[in-house]
Amino acid sequence: MLTNPEESGESQAGIPQIESSFELVTIRLPVIATFSALILGLGLGVLFSGAQLPDWLLSSAGLVGTLWLRALQMTIIPLVAALLVLGLSQMVQAARAGAAARRFLALVFGVLIAGGLFTALVLPWLLTIIPIPQSASGFLAELPEGAQEVPGILDFLASLVAPNIIAAAAETNMLPLTIFFALFAIAITRLPASQGERMLGFFHALANAMLLIIGWVLWIAPVGVFALAFGVGLRSGGGAFAALAHYILVVSAMGGFILVLAYALAWALGGMNPLRFAKAMLPAQAVAVSTQSSLASLPAMLDSASRLKLRSSTSEFVLPLAVAIFRATSPAMNMAVALYVAALAGVEITPALAIAGILVALIISVGSVSLPGSISFVVSIGPIALAMGVPIEPLVLLVAVEMIPDIMRTLANVTMNVAVVSAVDRSRD
Repeated sequence: MLTNPEESGESQAGIPQIESSFELVTIRLPVIATFSALILGLGLGVLFSGAQLPDWLLSSAGLVGTLWLRALQMTIIPLVAALLVLGLSQMVQAARAGAAARRFLALVFGVLIAGGLFTALVLPWLLTIIPIPQSASGFLAELPEGAQEVPGILDFLASLVAPNIIAAAAETNMLPLTIFFALFAIAITRLPASQGERMLGFFHALANAMLLIIGWVLWIAPVGVFALAFGVGLRSGGGAFAALAHYILVVSAMGGFILVLAYALAWALGGMNPLRFAKAMLPAQAVAVSTQSSLASLPAMLDSASRLKLRSSTSEFVLPLAVAIFRATSPAMNMAVALYVAALAGVEITPALAIAGILVALIISVGSVSLPGSISFVVSIGPIALAMGVPIEPLVLLVAVEMIPDIMRTLANVTMNVAVVSAVDRSRD
């Protein structure tokens, strides 16, 4: 947990030193096995797409996939609640750490909001230029039928506050739930120290318990993904592979915006020559691409900051904090996944629903802590989709290819982290 600024001490430059974030259980996920199961399932489905397979085989495959999907769904609300409380209380503590921390947080929210707005405005336009392949419809066979009810602006505003939080959870109304737990996290930081520690300890234990459960579910992901992919292959044929490639390119393009924005921010607010910044970032970016982990890239980011001659007191304060609570690409790329599925399913996204998605994406990105890509995919995008009325069923297959867009996520996050350091460091002059 972040320390209280009065207890944490000062660096030689007067910047409070902040300890590491909450420690959550470590889960190793069968990423390669899940991706292989996706390819194998699609391949076999394509192979047998013209065959008359027995109904019991198709029903069994559908049942396995449905059970695995529901096992993932049952953990979303308690895990999101716990991570929101932990992440936001940590951010409040960080805001108390001094002017440098507040400048950092202002930049964080600016980048996150810009990413969400860019995706909400650009992705629908991009899909009109490069439309989703017709074969992608095979991903939607298991969705419930019926027209989606699009709320008006007054209904949207009324939905921001739930009169019964238990009922909201039962109905998976994610926006009022997210707002409630955000306020709850802030309230915990205002409690007496002993009470606040007990509450945070409870949510810390809840998060770890949920992570263990979701880790178990994801360990059998190859089985569930294979069953679902087999059905998609039967319905879509070889076009399913083209649909996945289209999805990967479109979502990664939204992360590319954050990567470009990092260079622009380093130049405009950090006073960095773009070529010099790009050259200094190459070692850290190489580590980011190879490890797909911002945490593993931290030493390389510190080295890049040193190459740029940024103050060590600034970089050693901001970068660990950025790794703990800042995922620059989250709103942009998570909104991209939700909007892509919405376009796939024919769900109309009104301005009110887009705002709801951005709000949830913004808060979720702060509370997602440092989780493996497969877990953060489920935890972060599920609530956004639910808040906008977008079906989450296709997500269980898209998580299998997350390892590819995750390269862009980490690359852009690492580059933006150092860009933010340059801006904070320059603001101290």
